[in-house]
Amino acid sequence: MTIWKTYYLARSVTDALNALANASGDARLVAGGTDLLLDLQQGRHPPLDTLVDITQIPEMCRLELRPDSLFIGAGLPLNQVVASPLVRQHAQALFDAAGLIGGPQVRNTATLGGNVAHALPAADGTISLLALDAQAEVASLQGVRRLPLGELFRGPGKSALEPRRDLLVGFHLPLRQPGQASAFRRVMRPQGVAIAILNMAIWLERDGERLADIRIAIGPAGPVPLRACQAEAQLRGHTPDQPAIDRAVIALLAETRFRTSPHRSTADYRRHTAAVLLKEILEIAFQRAAA
Repeated sequence: MTIWKTYYLARSVTDALNALANASGDARLVAGGTDLLLDLQQGRHPPLDTLVDITQIPEMCRLELRPDSLFIGAGLPLNQVVASPLVRQHAQALFDAAGLIGGPQVRNTATLGGNVAHALPAADGTISLLALDAQAEVASLQGVRRLPLGELFRGPGKSALEPRRDLLVGFHLPLRQPGQASAFRRVMRPQGVAIAILNMAIWLERDGERLADIRIAIGPAGPVPLRACQAEAQLRGHTPDQPAIDRAVIALLAETRFRTSPHRSTADYRRHTAAVLLKEILEIAFQRAAA
């Protein structure tokens, strides 16, 4: 069975956008293809008229320091994200997460942009980027815009990006400052299911023994990746001792919507795991911030 009619190798952002706009039928972008090509091959996505390959667009394969941010191109393979000293320095949670996505062969081709664009509420890359306060750079034929990462999601597998109009170019991450750190952890089934039972990322700013600021992202805790703002409020400005953590856990469980999955976990198990992960990741990030 033919799963696409036309294959187009784009050389620039504008080239890719024009190819999408001018395709006669259904068209999609592809980089690593670890999700889309499997969906096409296994019949979960109808055959395409045009497949637009974006792996040769220079800007989408960059990883570089800019005046106000660390820029990571959406087309950069995950193995290059993991190998970057800049990511390890400025985005520790992303370094933690990217090294866990798939296996080495998957990370050779899968991209950070694909992990985000697939819009799963527990995507490892997405959860880490959300805690890091990343902004997405999105291009269309009308221009380029930057928007908070959380605005990209509409529901499970439903992205706010228009597939025939928008191109996710990359991500802008704030540069790490003294006293700041982040961490990511997840809980998985030992085999058979590639999606996490639960994952969480925390970014924080430490002022002595006090948490000056904190961001917590968790998934799957609802239809889209979740910032746990109520839990953050219970920790912000406080020493992360056990009473503060207990208050944060209560707030976290009140704002999350865990569900039972027949293939992964019960909601009760996720609630228990969320409390364990919060304490573990908070301790890791707090210690990293002292380094």
